[in-house]
Amino acid sequence: MTIPKVFISYSHDSQDHKKWVMDLAVRLRNSGVDAILDQWELQPGDDIPHFMERHVASSDRVVMVCTEKYVEKANAGRGGVGYEKMIVTSDLMKSIDSNKVVPIIRQAGTHHVPTFLKSKLFVDFSQNADIEFSFDELVRTLVGAPLFQKPPIGNNPFKPVSETPVERTADAVMELMRFVVGRFERSVLDWVLYSEVVAGMRVSRILLGMV
Repeated sequence: MTIPKVFISYSHDSQDHKKWVMDLAVRLRNSGVDAILDQWELQPGDDIPHFMERHVASSDRVVMVCTEKYVEKANAGRGGVGYEKMIVTSDLMKSIDSNKVVPIIRQAGTHHVPTFLKSKLFVDFSQNADIEFSFDELVRTLVGAPLFQKPPIGNNPFKPVSETPVERTADAVMELMRFVVGRFERSVLDWVLYSEVVAGMRVSRILLGMV
């Protein structure tokens, strides 16, 4: 299986938030995901825009950790978050159905995401009690291992009418012969009246003529 490369985009809201993001990145790497995080990659003197451009472009997916401050900066186009948004938006414009960006909700009480991501499904990390379920969903998404697989299409239980032979429910010729034979056996005559046939078989002259 190919190891997915995932760039993590977030805002430096607080030291606690930076630690939470790093812990997430560590767990992702321990789960088979090549998580790229600025706290590991950048050092004093490095070019920040070049780091963003290089890794956003080369990554298979981009995980956006959405908090209130992150959403505000992305919508306003400010700081590193705003620059990353510009890079990602340019990539998304290449394909309207791109699923490269995976938003995750970290803020509690709201499910806000940047405006350009409002049409995207997100993974909800807002409730600490559900963190493990959310992490499982995120990893499955990144490594391409969905919890439920679409079953294969089975055989059609119905045959087209064109392939179904017509089954005769009655044999009119046989019924006619039985009637005539029966009349002969009960009669001393060697002939049968046509009118008796019509009346005895209870069919119209038109239908009888088609036999």
